[in-house]
Amino acid sequence: MSKFEERRKFTKIRKNGKMIIGGDEFMKSKVYFSKEISSRALVKIYEALNQELKGKVAVKISTGEPGGHNYLKPELIKELVTSLNGTIVECNTAYRGKRFSTIDHMEAIKDHGFLDIAPCDIMDADGDMVLNFEGGNHLQGQNYVGKHLQNYDSMLVLSHFKGHAMGGFGGALKNMSIGVASSKGKAWIHSVGKTTDPDEMWHHTDNQDGFLESMAEADKAVISYFKEENLAYINVLNNISIDCDCDSNPHDPEMGDIGILASIDPVAIDQASYDMIVNSADAGKASLLKRMEELHAIHTVETANQLKIGNREYEIINID
Repeated sequence: MSKFEERRKFTKIRKNGKMIIGGDEFMKSKVYFSKEISSRALVKIYEALNQELKGKVAVKISTGEPGGHNYLKPELIKELVTSLNGTIVECNTAYRGKRFSTIDHMEAIKDHGFLDIAPCDIMDADGDMVLNFEGGNHLQGQNYVGKHLQNYDSMLVLSHFKGHAMGGFGGALKNMSIGVASSKGKAWIHSVGKTTDPDEMWHHTDNQDGFLESMAEADKAVISYFKEENLAYINVLNNISIDCDCDSNPHDPEMGDIGILASIDPVAIDQASYDMIVNSADAGKASLLKRMEELHAIHTVETANQLKIGNREYEIINID
């Protein structure tokens, strides 16, 4: 039984002769928050997790489609990546842009400055491997990820939280599912388990909820592979566009930066990030809210919760 399943169990406590069942404090996952967005704040919030990532550490980011400009910048993440002796990892895209081939993708990584701060690994440069998992309705218990994933002992899922044209928003759950998936695996998830052919997948993108559910299933596969104690999650809420970093011409951000969130629970951190957008007093959130609502974005979080890989109930712990 996972730590998140244990939190869901009702506990019986006697107090003043009465039986009390459950308790909010018991149910909630911890999500740490910093208003400051800086190299120092990233290190500080990671340390607050008290989750040591051991062995060879993969740092999963989006390296950004050439032409885009909202991705997490090397100078922001360098200190944290270096402190982990981490390797920045990515996989090739399923769309035929400038990160579809390994050669072009590595050129983009170099141009965006990531090779200047850490080793970088395109994990499906030598193909993919299958992660088997139990549960779910779409992926038939198989998730195709970059073959080099087997070279790592732990992983920091370091995500730029923003909108997305297909998923509604992209955070930890998308970065760990679509992001860790190989080019074939991305096609498998997008097509809701219909094909691993990136060109063929576009004929199978009409099941929106199925796509969101498939991302959650892929998340379960990655967590089952690494185990919870070897994973940590950070979402940076800055340059919050309605478009993803995979867009070569993203919409400019319309709302202000919010801060950094960190958790060992991928469901809680995405729920908290989503809630911070929804509850923001910034009028610039309107277009992102519309996109998230139209694409039913929160359904990925709902499904991940149902698959018991995390908890939607959380408490915010400020570290500033």
